Amino acid sequence: MSIKNSVILHRRGLLIALIFFPLLSVPSVSQENTQSAQAQNEGTIEGTVASTTRQTFVVRTSDNQFYLFTFNRYTDKPQSLPLGTRIRVESRPGMETGSRLATRVITLEAAPKDQQRTTGADAAPIPESVRNVESNIKSEARRWRLGVRAGAAFDPELFMFGVHSQMGPIFSSRVFFRPSAEFDFGEVTDLIALNLEGIYRFPRSSERRDWSPYVGAGPALTFIHQNFQAGRNIDFGNFDFDAGLNLLFGLQSRRGTFVEAKTSLWSRPAPVFRLIVGYNF
Repeated sequence: MSIKNSVILHRRGLLIALIFFPLLSVPSVSQENTQSAQAQNEGTIEGTVASTTRQTFVVRTSDNQFYLFTFNRYTDKPQSLPLGTRIRVESRPGMETGSRLATRVITLEAAPKDQQRTTGADAAPIPESVRNVESNIKSEARRWRLGVRAGAAFDPELFMFGVHSQMGPIFSSRVFFRPSAEFDFGEVTDLIALNLEGIYRFPRSSERRDWSPYVGAGPALTFIHQNFQAGRNIDFGNFDFDAGLNLLFGLQSRRGTFVEAKTSLWSRPAPVFRLIVGYNF
């Protein structure tokens, strides 16, 4: 074989290798990326139970890293998780920033009788940031909460304050019933409103770590008194009854503070717009 033919065959072989090498390597890289994404979305962690509540548990790994997990009725888990139990947790990203939703919990080793093995001096304390998220989730999961509110109403201009309660979740983990009573006072108009509202809370995003938006609606039962004369002479016989529909949008923090904008339909002369600041205990 001549040197010329040898060079031609060598070039052809190199060209074929350059063509088929990327085709052979792409599936491998793609598979590796897919597996990496799956591992990230469905993480598995082994460690020791460091803290538990009715809604959450904290796992400490062998390198003293702490992970906060929430669970629901679909989570496959033991009936109880005593402190010190060594477990394996399969999870996916949760709705609350700083936590993951456990999908399956497997007991690897029962809690030792001598808790010094798991809670000794070599064990790092649970970080304050994890404790705060755990406490906030526990507070938000209470089925009944009492709150207060105050704000301003427009058209007509009124100052308002009131109380409310939050019950739920109902029907869904993010739907709550939140009835309230409001008392509004102005130069001409005085008003008592009973609002039978329901709200839907959206999950928090990474940009809003402490605040979650919500929307709501419900009927408003309004008792209105208007006096265009000087001086006040108010009794319940002077109030006229009306009904309407409230539509609202707000933001609520983990710690219970919320801000809200509300409009009322078909309830004139009740205010058509309200700005409210409140707090859930």
